[in-house]
Amino acid sequence: MASKALLAITAALLGAGAAQAQNPTQIATTAPGVHAAPRGEYRIGPLDKLNITVFQVKDLTLDRVQVDASGRILLPLIGQVMAAGRTTTELSDEIAAKLEASYLQHPQVSVVVSEAASQKVTVDGAVTEAGVFELRGRTTLLQAVAMAKGPARNANLKRVAVFRQIDGQRQAAVFDLKAIRKGKAEDPEIYGDDVIVVDSSGLKGAWREVLGALPAFSIFRPY
Repeated sequence: MASKALLAITAALLGAGAAQAQNPTQIATTAPGVHAAPRGEYRIGPLDKLNITVFQVKDLTLDRVQVDASGRILLPLIGQVMAAGRTTTELSDEIAAKLEASYLQHPQVSVVVSEAASQKVTVDGAVTEAGVFELRGRTTLLQAVAMAKGPARNANLKRVAVFRQIDGQRQAAVFDLKAIRKGKAEDPEIYGDDVIVVDSSGLKGAWREVLGALPAFSIFRPY
């Protein structure tokens, strides 16, 4: 029964956002954490904002460069570069190659997505104001719950579930928010299309069955 409820709820919530954002905001050189779920690298989209650093060349280092509606960015010296559809690593390599071709010797370029357009997270359960919220840059579980104005008084902070699509498969993990607040546990990163549910003794209906069926491990597993 719990399994059927779990599938019904999360299929609707996760499926609705899948078309908006396929992967998390990510720095090109960042390695996943111990409990990070494997996901494909984020691909830049129109209206995303990028921080572009060319090491030791201050004039070519730019913050919050917005990708235009056609997927391009405009950079000094090299002009327009197609950014949409590329990972931060691919775009870094493309910019470096263009600079090296005519202007610099062995330039080192870093691209970071500072703001991802249309990346959203759903926060539900025992929170002050449940809803769908826009992600702006890197967001952790604590920060996502704060977007919903924090946990409700009756929240069970030891059981906060995160539902996620990973390589086309629905997975879930349960985190101890109380331990995270005390620095005793890792604060996991939240990605676009994630669904967060804070448990409570007063939680009713399908969510009650769903959270009761999940093991208390901060590791993503299929369900």
